[in-house]
Amino acid sequence: MEKKKFLFVSLSALIGDIAWQVFKEGHEVRYFIASKKDRDICDGFVPKSDNWEKDKDWADVIIFDDTLGEGAKAETLRKQGKAVVGGTPYTDRLEDDRSFGQEELKRHGVPILPYADFDSYDAGVQYVQENPGRYVLKPSGEAQNVKRNLFVGEEDDGSDVIRMLEAYKKALADEIKVFQLQKRITGVEVAVGAFFNGHRFIYPININFEHKKLFPGNIGPSTGEMGTSMFWGEPGRLFELTLAKLEHKLAEEGYVGYIDLNCIVNANGIYPLEFTSRFGYPTIFIQQEGMITPIGQFLLDIAEGRDPKLRVKSGFQVGVRIVVSPYPFDDETTFKAMSKNAVIAFKRGVPEEVHIEDVKLVNGQWLVAGTSGVVLVVVGLGQTMRQAQAQAYARIRNIAIPNMYYRTDIGDRWVEDSDKLHNWGYLK
Repeated sequence: MEKKKFLFVSLSALIGDIAWQVFKEGHEVRYFIASKKDRDICDGFVPKSDNWEKDKDWADVIIFDDTLGEGAKAETLRKQGKAVVGGTPYTDRLEDDRSFGQEELKRHGVPILPYADFDSYDAGVQYVQENPGRYVLKPSGEAQNVKRNLFVGEEDDGSDVIRMLEAYKKALADEIKVFQLQKRITGVEVAVGAFFNGHRFIYPININFEHKKLFPGNIGPSTGEMGTSMFWGEPGRLFELTLAKLEHKLAEEGYVGYIDLNCIVNANGIYPLEFTSRFGYPTIFIQQEGMITPIGQFLLDIAEGRDPKLRVKSGFQVGVRIVVSPYPFDDETTFKAMSKNAVIAFKRGVPEEVHIEDVKLVNGQWLVAGTSGVVLVVVGLGQTMRQAQAQAYARIRNIAIPNMYYRTDIGDRWVEDSDKLHNWGYLK
């Protein structure tokens, strides 16, 4: 592939590792980060852009890494004839407005779980009192990005959800103005996703299992993500009964990028929970590790509407996120005292399977950057999930960061979950 010019546009420094991978493939790269407090992320790894709009005519392809209004920018540039990876106002809304996403699934013939939206905590309490049951409390709007505020009810009469609503009313009413109560069911949580080139889905698809809780054993506060296990495969029931039903609408929109649908499945059916209508993090880093097709070539191909042959490695991938304090909480004082500019050391050199998040390079030394405490994603691959898991954790033992922590059980769910998914016919 001849050298191309890639411009990466980020609200809060999510896509840095892919910019670095493309840069290492020999392409020209510029990386714009809107958030001032995150602008040191990836310093030393990739060239930066101070103003992406001034650089857009320089670029052969422009990549947006988020929703929250970025889809409108991507759509405008596509109409101007630019090669763009990014969403549209419609696909942004699929993720940013939970209720809209659910209604779009329903409109396309995908069964959804009962839910109700509220802008009053008193009304939410009354709803649970009149309709006892187990619910998931989900903040809406920008507040949904703060994962620790999601609450999963355990009590059959909903009394724990009522207590939480009353507590949120006292403590978080100014922060969480709109929320959703969704009926909770039991089953296997699994996500199905695929890339889209503006016209159709690109195969193979991706099946992945997120691990959101902070501590091993799936306990503690919810995080953005602590690790993900996955594999590539041909379309099956999970895909055909969910995402595939939206292919025509996504083509109408001219959507370009990755789209993912997190679901709960059981013997009775598939119940979608939420869209991710952008790259997932750290999902895209783990996917890239499993791709034989160079990521730069692939991004250019889908941005230009071509049907690339996506060649991937067989078997499984396990990605483990390494973090430092105060993750998953927002506390800049603690971050500056405990983690800012912490040294990242490697016992045996830097392996290719280590992917950067909030990291910078100063005088040849890797340091913790940004403010969040999200540092690295380490990926293992194998013909079995256990082999991939063992390889990931062996690679982590090569890394030393003061006060780093990570989950030690990413991939453990697969043994039981795969039995259930095979038994229910979703993996055949």
